[in-house]
Amino acid sequence: MGYSRCAVLAAMSIMLFSLHVQAADVTPTLSYPSGGKQLYEVPFAERHLPTITAKRWLKVSDGEMQTESPAFDREGNLLFVEVFGGQVLKIDKQKRLSILVPKSSRGSAGLAIHKNGQLYVAGLGSSQEFGSITAFHPNGNFVRSVIDVEQRFVVDDLVFDSAGGFYFTDFKGTPTQPTGGVYYNSADGKTIPILRNMALPNGIALSPDGKTLWVTEFATGLLHRVELIDAQTVAPFGEAVVYRFNGPSPDSMRVDEDGNLYIAMYTQGRVLVLNSNANPIGQILMPGREEGRYLRTTSLAIKPGTNELFLVANDGDNGGGAAIFHARGFAKSLNLYSHQ
Repeated sequence: MGYSRCAVLAAMSIMLFSLHVQAADVTPTLSYPSGGKQLYEVPFAERHLPTITAKRWLKVSDGEMQTESPAFDREGNLLFVEVFGGQVLKIDKQKRLSILVPKSSRGSAGLAIHKNGQLYVAGLGSSQEFGSITAFHPNGNFVRSVIDVEQRFVVDDLVFDSAGGFYFTDFKGTPTQPTGGVYYNSADGKTIPILRNMALPNGIALSPDGKTLWVTEFATGLLHRVELIDAQTVAPFGEAVVYRFNGPSPDSMRVDEDGNLYIAMYTQGRVLVLNSNANPIGQILMPGREEGRYLRTTSLAIKPGTNELFLVANDGDNGGGAAIFHARGFAKSLNLYSHQ
């Protein structure tokens, strides 16, 4: 019996040693998570957010057209621009599409409506000249040049304030050579620098009280929060990067009456929503984005007095043309002229 017991204990020792050796030979190995292989996929950190998919509202073109900066005028028409063609288009309440301002070599990347009803159109310019901001009558007739090409800006977007001026982005620079910036054009026509040394500053917006300026930096994927003492002065230690986006690229943005930011993510086919503290609270996807469709989401408008969102996007070279999509956000729009 004693011999048998020793044999059993020896056998068990050999077995445990063998298992230990086998376990020691197993090398920890990483395995791929599901998804994340396409550049336009929703980043892992933002997949938990409340998510909706917008519905197609109106097809704008059959061919490729880079649309931008939708805004509602006082009559309830939805206006937007064609970036490279330079024209301003109008969709009336019956959803009829027409050309309001004809094509221009200066392009048209941004659009804002002044309290007097005039359209301020920001143009990136061309290879032959710098950009500009031009004022047009609500009927589309030329009024005057507000920012001229001689000032050597590449103007992308703009937003009015309550002091009668406006902020605009100078869309220049790269991550290694940041030469762009944000400027303020006062009511008396003076142009004052607000932020410098930026890499393709793009979208720009003001908080409901007009005391916080928001700016997206397209080439570095940053969101800047700027606290203002007055229209021309940044508060001490008042400028900070408060959000770093995943993937390309933060484009234009809008603010609702609760201070939420709706930021179009270009080449991602979605709009990311941040609250007034720059914490992500939701997102809106373009239909078909899982197959790489309508990824060029550039901007949106919030219909006055409602929480209805109208998002502009185009399908690139996939053949779907440009379209406008419809969804509802968290809160109603700001008063159309609350900063004027």
